[in-house]
Parts: sequence; C-alpha cells; structure tokens
Amino acid sequence: MPILDALIGPITSIIDRIIPDKEARDRAKLELLKLEGTRELENIQARLTAIVAEANSQDPWTSRARPSFLYVIYVMILWALPMGVLAAFSPAAARDIAGGMNAYLNGLPEPLYALFGTGYLGYTAARQWGKARGTDR
Repeated sequence: MPILDALIGPITSIIDRIIPDKEARDRAKLELLKLEGTRELENIQARLTAIVAEANSQDPWTSRARPSFLYVIYVMILWALPMGVLAAFSPAAARDIAGGMNAYLNGLPEPLYALFGTGYLGYTAARQWGKARGTDR
C-alpha cells in the first residue's frame, strides 16, 4: 500500500497544523489510523491508483489530453482577434457568430461540464502528486 503510506504522512501533518487542541489532534489521527483498515480507504486507494496509472500511461491520446485542452483554450482566446476585426466591419455578423457560439455552449448539459472538470482536476492532481513523489517528470 505505497499510496496509503504516501497519504498518511501528509494528512497527519495537515492535522497538526489545522487542529490546535492536542487532544482533538490525537483523536483525529486515531480516526485516520482506524480509517486505514476500512473499505473506504481501500476504495480511495483504488481510485488514486487508477488516476496515477492513467497519468503514467504511454498512450498518446492520454498523454496529449492536457496539452490538447490548452490548445483549444488558446484558440478560443485568440479567436477574439479576428472577431474584433469582423466586428469593426460587420458588427451584426460578429454578434450573430458570438450568439451562435453562446447558444451552442449553453446547450451542452451541465453534467458534461462537471464530468470534464472533475476528470481534468483529477488528472492534474495525479500528475502533481506524481511529480512531488518524483515518479513523473
């Protein structure tokens, strides 16, 4: 259980910093140790293992997911330049294009945004965790 060993230390140091009362701090650490043997902690370990495995994947689609997303964001930001020029010559066309883009993006279901955000943040956290451990470069 190397993931658990890596988690227990940082969590106990966080407990030391945020709980000023020594008795409450000791109770929190005891609960953490009790949690170590439960099913819930095994589920957390399984999820973290899957995230780390995905972050270390040699699959080009997986390894390019983050840069590809950033390129899409860059294109969306840079799209403002030609839209500004278009708005100078044809404000109605620029307004129609922006309205169509807004209608499309607002038409996507909220759970899709939540799923994407959760996956992206999980991937980022796993990469950062791997870098902190020295297993990812």
